Amino acid sequence: MKCISVYTSDFELFSDIYEKVLETPLQENEEKQVEGVVVTESGSVPENYLSRMKQRPEVVVMKVKDKDITILQHRDVFEIFIPETENMVH
Repeated sequence: MKCISVYTSDFELFSDIYEKVLETPLQENEEKQVEGVVVTESGSVPENYLSRMKQRPEVVVMKVKDKDITILQHRDVFEIFIPETENMVH
């Protein structure tokens, strides 16, 4: 899964920029700002990372069912996990 990290603890701000973040083209390990918030393409992460993080009590887990996207919030970061096949360029 591909991971995009959004560095904010403000859920409302995250919600406001979420669609823009998904539309922002990022290369692996590239960092950009979206409306003043730092966003990083963190590359691919193994499935077991997601499973381990979901078990932590301080982690909030959100699902975007129609897109099979998982969002984790912990401390001052939101991590957006997107299945690799969703972003393949043909």
